[in-house]
Amino acid sequence: MSVAHTRSQPQSIASASLEHGTRKWISLCSRRPLNVKVFQQEHKIPAMEAPQDSFPVTTTVVTIHTETAVPDHIVWSLFNTIFMNWCCLGFMAFAYSVKSRDRKMVGDMTGARTYASTAKCLNIWALVLGLLLTITFIIFFVAGSLMISQTISEIIKQYGGH
Repeated sequence: MSVAHTRSQPQSIASASLEHGTRKWISLCSRRPLNVKVFQQEHKIPAMEAPQDSFPVTTTVVTIHTETAVPDHIVWSLFNTIFMNWCCLGFMAFAYSVKSRDRKMVGDMTGARTYASTAKCLNIWALVLGLLLTITFIIFFVAGSLMISQTISEIIKQYGGH
C-alpha cells in the first residue's frame, strides 16, 4: 500500500521504481502501527504529492436532498405587518409565518408548507389591499385638497377680496 494512493500489492516489502527514483513500500504484515509523518521524514516524501501512476482517479459525488427548503415568508409578513397592515392581514400573515417556521424547526414539513401557503395568501391579499387603499387614499387626499383650494378661491372671487 502506498501512502500517496492506494494500489493492490503483494503483502511483502517490495521496491518500486518511480519516475524520480526508487522508494520502498510498507510491509502490510508489519506488527507496528504506521506513523505517516515518520515514514514521510524517513523516505523524504512530500506531504502533498500528486499520484505518479497512470491509473484513473475516480470520484463519487453524493447529492443529499433536504426538504428544509420550505419558505416561511417571514420577512414579507413583517413588512406587511409594519407598512401594509390594513384589516390586520399583515399581522395574521406574520402569525402564520411564525407557525410555519416553528413547524419547520420541529421537522413537520407538511404543516410548515400548509402554514407557509396560508401566510403567502394573506401576504398577497395584504399587499394588494394595502396598495389599493393607499392609492385610493392619496387620490381622495389630492382631490379633496384641490376642491378645498377651488372653494377658497371662489369665495375670495365672490366677495371681491376687498
